[in-house]
Amino acid sequence: MSAIEATYPRVADPQRVTLRIIGSALVAFGVFLSGFVIDEPAPYELWMAGLTGIWFILGLRISRYSGILLALLITFNVGGMLSLTQMKDMTGGPMYIAVSTFLALTSVFYAAIIEDNAKRLVLIFNAWVFAAVITSLLGILGYFHAFPGSEVFTLYDRAKGAFQDPNVFGPFLVAPSLYLVHGMLTRSLLSSPVRALALLILALGVFLSFSRAAWGLFLLTIVILIFVMLLKERTGAFRLKILLMSMTAVILMVAALVIALQIPQVADLFSTRAQLVQQYDGEYLGRFDRHRIGFQMMMERPLGIGPMVFGTIFPEDEHNIWLKCLTTYGWLGFVTYVLMLIWTIYLGFKNLLKDRPWQPFLMIAWICVIGHATIGNVIDIDHWRHVYLLFGIVWGCAALEHRHQLAEMRKTGVSAT
Repeated sequence: MSAIEATYPRVADPQRVTLRIIGSALVAFGVFLSGFVIDEPAPYELWMAGLTGIWFILGLRISRYSGILLALLITFNVGGMLSLTQMKDMTGGPMYIAVSTFLALTSVFYAAIIEDNAKRLVLIFNAWVFAAVITSLLGILGYFHAFPGSEVFTLYDRAKGAFQDPNVFGPFLVAPSLYLVHGMLTRSLLSSPVRALALLILALGVFLSFSRAAWGLFLLTIVILIFVMLLKERTGAFRLKILLMSMTAVILMVAALVIALQIPQVADLFSTRAQLVQQYDGEYLGRFDRHRIGFQMMMERPLGIGPMVFGTIFPEDEHNIWLKCLTTYGWLGFVTYVLMLIWTIYLGFKNLLKDRPWQPFLMIAWICVIGHATIGNVIDIDHWRHVYLLFGIVWGCAALEHRHQLAEMRKTGVSAT
């Protein structure tokens, strides 16, 4: 019996147990579908729309924490609705905000189902790993043209797996990678080869995406993960294990990189993408110039300018989550998003090192939220499905901690007020 199972014992009613098992499996399948978004609406949207509706109709409870997250996300999207009033041509705008609202509801849904049953965290992350390995393999096979028609899994000679964009594909693989790294560091060495193989597939997928944001996210989050685990686990044996496995991983990664760079196609693209500032970043009306002009423009547009309008004014879209919030959701959306992000980071940090069954999942999601907020300075993470999942995990775990503390108070006879 796992620690989570010990904390939340089985329900006696067989019918209820069966329904909960089926419901949990359907949630896991929804997470799995998040790794396959070649066209929109994707199967993920259709599945989650129906699943979310059914769960709430059948009585899934929105608690205090889920309610706060819901209020923040609804306010954020109200800002988006207000920005629609600034558009001369409404084409695509209402649908964009509709998708934003739907993704917001999925985040609240994940928080609610995690609070309802902590064991679903295991299913969620296992489904995420499974989806990530498959979509990463598709990207790798597509990059090397392993079979006819495999080019559908690439874009501009970059692996994108079953996604529309390599810049989304790469970051999607990061949270499952952290989950595998954590498993290798905390579980038996007998299971490490399987995890190591899966991690190698994901790492190669991240590399072949040739997304600088994904590269940075991958390295940053792994470093933070190891640092946090060193803070939590203070035994000399564990620290030695982390040191040895980290050194081994670095050696293997370097060896794999050296081998990959022997392929001219890989070496040429790597030398181009490895430059910190690309030509389209620093040139006139390039990425950074658009950021500067865009922020100045938004100081005079409190309601924003509407979804996807920025790209009609400038050569490309915002490529910055903060500017995206201002242009698409106005000042109201921007302030709400910053507040939600700060609140999420605070909740995760407050509960980060507590010895709970859900602590590893909280830690991984919290680290990834920080990482995505960091790369949001150079890329637009709005409408990334897995980001909303990460928010839901952090808030769901915060709700679990609150419920756990209330239970402890009742045991000791302390007032819950």
